[in-house]
Amino acid sequence: MAKGLEILLKQINQSLPASFHALLILDRAGYHISKAIKFPLNIHLFFLPPYSPELNPVENMGHYLRSHYWSNRIYKGYKELEKMAIASWEKVCLNEKRIKSLCAVSYA
Repeated sequence: MAKGLEILLKQINQSLPASFHALLILDRAGYHISKAIKFPLNIHLFFLPPYSPELNPVENMGHYLRSHYWSNRIYKGYKELEKMAIASWEKVCLNEKRIKSLCAVSYA
């Protein structure tokens, strides 16, 4: 997972204009707090308190996806489930207004 986080950090860093900074909200998963990960200087970290999924904005997106796309359906197998997961994730994540409404939090 640390490798995936490093790829994400690189993508964020490359997409930011030179004078901009980003705030990244993280839970305290082991790969988020690993000393091996080098965070770019223009990405600032905000760690959520331990055992507080209700504060994690991405949890709201998970609830939305489960209730609007994944629940109460029958899938023929893993591949069909995976296909639906990817399609719905892309549909929601590429909708800027939807992301802002789902992941807005007062503390950031």
